Amino acid sequence: MNARNINKLEKLVAEYQQATRGQVDMKKFTWYAITYHSTAIEGSTLTEGQVYNLLDQDIPAKNKPFSEQQMVIDHQKALVYTLHRASEKQPLTEHFIKDIGGMAVKNTGSIYSTALGTFDSTCGDYRLVNVHAGARTFPNYNKVPGLMKSFVEAVNKKYAEAITFEQKCEAAFYAHFQFVSIHPFADGNGRTSRLLMNYILSCFDLPIFYVYKSNRIAYIQALEKARETDNIRPFYSFMFGQYKKFLEKEIKVVNN
Repeated sequence: MNARNINKLEKLVAEYQQATRGQVDMKKFTWYAITYHSTAIEGSTLTEGQVYNLLDQDIPAKNKPFSEQQMVIDHQKALVYTLHRASEKQPLTEHFIKDIGGMAVKNTGSIYSTALGTFDSTCGDYRLVNVHAGARTFPNYNKVPGLMKSFVEAVNKKYAEAITFEQKCEAAFYAHFQFVSIHPFADGNGRTSRLLMNYILSCFDLPIFYVYKSNRIAYIQALEKARETDNIRPFYSFMFGQYKKFLEKEIKVVNN
């Protein structure tokens, strides 16, 4: 995104913050929307209205799998915890990341028994198996601990050095991309990567947002293009576009 568009986006952020200041319901429903889109990207078939009813009024969605409803509840709890911790504005730690990852799959994860030992995804244990998604194979399990140590160091460095609006956003998007590319958990990596992104944005006092369910294919394509070309810029460009889409939509809702 060029400097002119970055400036426009930063102005949208200021407009959004002004428009939503003090609107508790707006904040609550934004959180619900984040949970809806993030879980829908991962396969939940609950509608946005069903997610809102489940989280706001504890009304289960009829004729929808119990596991999908548990996925929604787990994500919302993980989101609330993540944003609460963001108020402390602390650097990332592996322990914190494991907490988030475990919460995101608390009622849908599993205990895995492998030749190398047992690990529990609901506790945020790193995987002891190799994983892939479609044609994409993620790093070997034995590389995960080292990669995660380097990941935390790199993200904290970017967080500490970010001064401009663009740098702050890119620090959040970098964490999102690198985490999901490592895929340290057996399940919940996508949800956790987006929670980490919003943790960093919230630490910077910037609006949190979501990747739209309707843009899932473009999202996956942006991730793959960045990996294949070893150039994270296509992913940054996609995420800035999603941020702009979110802000414009929410500003319109508030002003109407």
